[in-house]
Amino acid sequence: MSLSLSMAAFALAASISPGPVNIVALGSGARHGLRASLRHAAGATLGFCLLLVLTGLGLHELLLRWPLLGQLLHWGGVAFLLYMAWKLASDDGRLGDDRQAKAPGAWQGAAMQWLSPKAWLAAVAGIGAYVGNEQQLLWLFTWIYGPICFVSVASWAWAGSMIRQYLGEPRRLRLFNRGLAGLLVASAGYLVLG
Repeated sequence: MSLSLSMAAFALAASISPGPVNIVALGSGARHGLRASLRHAAGATLGFCLLLVLTGLGLHELLLRWPLLGQLLHWGGVAFLLYMAWKLASDDGRLGDDRQAKAPGAWQGAAMQWLSPKAWLAAVAGIGAYVGNEQQLLWLFTWIYGPICFVSVASWAWAGSMIRQYLGEPRRLRLFNRGLAGLLVASAGYLVLG
C-alpha cells in the first residue's frame, strides 16, 4: 500500500467514525437539511486541517510544556459539548420555522474540532504515524485529509437529511434530537470521568 493510500485510509477511518462533530452534523441535517449543514462540515474540515498542521508544527509539545492550556481546552471541550447538547435537547422539533433555530455554522464546526478529544487524538496519532518531522509529508497529509474529512462530515449531514422525512412530526424530531443530545452528554461525561 502506498503512503498516500495509507494516509487516506487513516483519514477516512478517523473522520467517518462517530464523534461529536458528526453527531451534530447528523442532527443538523435532520433539522435543517443538507445544504444548510454544509457550512458546519466546511468549518469542521478547516478547523481540523488547521489543528493537524499546527500539531505537525509543534502545538502538541507546547501543550505538554503548559498543561494549564491543555486543561483549558479539555474543560472548554466539555462545556461546548454540553452547550451543543442543550441546544439539541431544547429544540422544539418544528421543521418549518427556521427563524427560531439556525443550523450550526462554520465557526461552530471549527470550534468543535478544536474542543473534540477525537480530533486531537486523530491529529496527534496521524502526525506520529505519517509525518514525524518532515514538513513535506505534513502538507501532503493535510491535502489528503481535508477532502476526506469534508465528505465524511457531510455524509453524516446527508444521512440526517435523508431521515428528515421520517421526522416531520415535531414529537419525533424532539425525540431524535434528545437522543443525539444524550450522545453528546455521554461524550462530555467520558471527558470528565475518562
